[in-house]
This record gives sequence, structure tokens and C-alpha cells, in this order.
Amino acid sequence: MSTRQPEFTPPQQDSGVPFLCEESSTSPLMEDINYDAINVEGSSTDDEGNNRNDGGNNGNGENGNNDNQNENDNGNAYQRKGRKRTSTVWNEFKEVVTKEGIKKMKCIYCVQLFVIPPTGATTQFHRHLTRCTQRQLAKKKQKMLSVEKNEDDSVTTVSNFKYDYAKVRELASHMILYHEYPFLQMEHVLFNKFMRANTPNWKKITRTTAKNDCRATYEIEKKKLKTLLKSVNRVNITTDMWKSGNQKIGYMVVTGHFIDSEWRLQKRVLNFFNVPPPHSGVIIADALQKCFIEWGIEDKVSTITVDNAKYNDTAVRILKDNFSLKKKLAFAGKIFHARCCAHIINLMVQDGIKEIGDIVDIVREAVKYLNASEARLIQFSGIAKQLQLSSKKLILDCPTRWNSTYLMLAAALKFREVFPRYQDRDPGFSYVPSLEDWIKVEHLCQFLGLFHVVTNLISGSEYPTANLFLP
Repeated sequence: MSTRQPEFTPPQQDSGVPFLCEESSTSPLMEDINYDAINVEGSSTDDEGNNRNDGGNNGNGENGNNDNQNENDNGNAYQRKGRKRTSTVWNEFKEVVTKEGIKKMKCIYCVQLFVIPPTGATTQFHRHLTRCTQRQLAKKKQKMLSVEKNEDDSVTTVSNFKYDYAKVRELASHMILYHEYPFLQMEHVLFNKFMRANTPNWKKITRTTAKNDCRATYEIEKKKLKTLLKSVNRVNITTDMWKSGNQKIGYMVVTGHFIDSEWRLQKRVLNFFNVPPPHSGVIIADALQKCFIEWGIEDKVSTITVDNAKYNDTAVRILKDNFSLKKKLAFAGKIFHARCCAHIINLMVQDGIKEIGDIVDIVREAVKYLNASEARLIQFSGIAKQLQLSSKKLILDCPTRWNSTYLMLAAALKFREVFPRYQDRDPGFSYVPSLEDWIKVEHLCQFLGLFHVVTNLISGSEYPTANLFLP
């Protein structure tokens, strides 16, 4: 018959800081317990064979931590330590301290308090769990298995699935913002039927909730971007202004370009807002200054790229004078004002197109006439099929955007043989360029094609472009 040898615990080094076990980050807060979201998991075992409580105290528990600390403070390094809590019952209780300073155990389901037996007995805790109503309700909510794959479908993970209404609302707001869906999308009848077919737990999201969630998502992403900008030394700004087609309201977009801590080129839209008339340089400068202060980058602006316009020159001059007072300009402000190369090309091409503006107008009116009626387009397409031409459609340009004019001329040039044949079937169609006109359009498209490639190249935002046009 073997005799049990007493355990010997070597003295710990007096480092002045007692050993503390960190509480699991998944431990639920008892004050904020959500009975519908209780996640009861079995205890797991670490590499040393000790039970680790993932839902509440760790292997030593909070009580064990305090005991160890008292022993170290009293110098009782050789005193026999209390037994570790190995029973699974402790997974469903949490040690708390009452207002009177007494340590008790609290049920994580019904928050009932129990006296901690000095002997470590667990009978009363087992007895309580067998008749705890809240625990029985939580146990009835059986979990489903969720099979998830990463982006390249190379790794598959299986985890417990629980319907998270808050997560669904968050993703719905991202979906609406990304795809520019209306808030009413979430109330569509077939959409809700589709979602209920995917998961019976689906809860309908109203348009008001969707709107509030989108605003909350915007504020969350805004805070993230502000945090990111704090670690950035320099930010390059690009701006653009335009008017809405019907309301004639002026809008400005402000975009920031910077390199993050991992040396990746980043592009972020900082503001998109209405600029009240008159659109003078002072008004624009005040709007930009307000934007910089809001994002905390007023001392980090390196360059501002704007279109060639007199009011932009005034706005940049005012901002440059303001920044010069703080002496925060890079290279003493020599590169602060950058003129948009794409806009310069646009002005050059627009002047060139004016030389054959009458021919461009004929093609534009022809396309406009055909697009005004579905019957005309069908008849025009039928002739194109007879000539075995591609089914590419005609494009109507925006007169202020030369690249759209180029696309319109290039598309019409492929149907040069269709226009006179369509005129034979529609006497009202009088916009037919002559053979000489088509030759000029062909030569123009060759030149515009080169400018189109260059414009797309220098308009990229995922790679540096300053080196492409700076001397």
C-alpha cells in the first residue's frame, strides 16, 4: 500500500508583483447578461491537463488569484495552496463581491447569489442548476453548425451558428451604402420572403431602422478613418465641383490620398457636400478649411489638386496663406498648388473638337434622334444585323466631357454604312454625315484615342501618377 507523498511547492521569487491570471475575454458581464444570447460551452483542457473555464474563471479562478496574492504578501510561500476548481459547475457561476465586501457566487442565468462553502462543496450549486428556469430556457436553444470558407475557398471552418440580429443589421447597412440601395429595399415583400427562406430566424428591418443603421455605420467608419489619419504625416487633397442636372445645386467632393504605415497608397473620400452660391474662391477656401479641421489634417496637407479655374486659384492662395502662418507647408509651399493634368487635357481636346464642331453636332443629333424612339432603334439595329455588324449600341455624349464625345464618335463610326440605309426607310431622318465627314471623324477618333488612354492613365488612384506628368 503506497503512501501519498506531500506536495512540495518551491518558493517563488519575490518580484514584488504577484502572479495574476487574466480573465477570459469571453467572460460575460453579469450586469449586462443577455439571456437570449447565452453561449454555454463545455470546459476545455490545456496542454498541462488542467481544466480551463472559457466562460467564467480560469483554471485558478479569481478566488485562487486573490489567495495566491495574499500568500505572497504574507510570505507564506510554503503554505499548502487551495485546490483548483475543476468541477464543470463553476462554468455556470461567477464569483462576485457584494457591497458588504463578501465574496459570493452568482448564477450567470438568474443572477442568484450563493455563499461560497469553505470546503469547496458544490452540492448546492448542482441543486440550483437542476431547477434554474433561465438555464433550462438557454439550454433549449440548440445551436446550428456554420460552415465557413475563406476568400479563396482553401480553408473550411466549422463553428457554432447563432443568429445575430445586430450583425445582420450592420451588414444590411453596408449593403445599402455599397450598392446605393434605397432604404425601402429592406421592406420589399419578395426580399423578406427570400431572407426567411434562407434563415427562419430572419427579422424584418424597417426603412427607418435601415436609415439609422446607415448613419451609425457612417459614424463608425468616420472614427476609423480619423484614427488612421492620426498616424499619417502628409495628405494630398484633390477636389472637384459640379452642378446637379435638374436642381442646379453645386456640390464639392474632397478626396484624401496618403501612404499608410504599411506603405500602401490609400484613397479616401473625406467629404461630399453642397457648396452654397456664389462659388467664389473665398467660399471654397472656407469649405475646404472646415473639412481639414474636421478631419484633423489642417497641419498635414501637402498638396491640393484642383481644376484650372479662377475661383480655384483664389481658394488655393487663401489656404496657402493660412498654412504659411503655421509653417507647416512642405517645400515652403512650392508644390502646394497642383493643377489637374486631366483637366488640362480636357481643355486642350475641347478646343480641338471645336474645329470640326459642325460634324460632331450632326453625329450627336443623329444619335439623339435614334435614341428618342424604341422603334427607330429596333429598325436601326435590324439594318446593322443585315450588314453583319456588331450589336454595340449608339452612345449619346455629354457635351462638356470630351471622353464621352470620343466614345460617341467611335461607336457611330462603326455604323457609318447603316445611317444612309436607315434614311431610306425613314424620310424624317436627315442627320447623315457625308463620306468626307466620316473621314474627318475617323482621323479625330485616332487622336482622341491617344488622349483617352493618357487620361485614364493619369486618373488612376491606386498607383502614383505625379511622376507621369511632372518635369
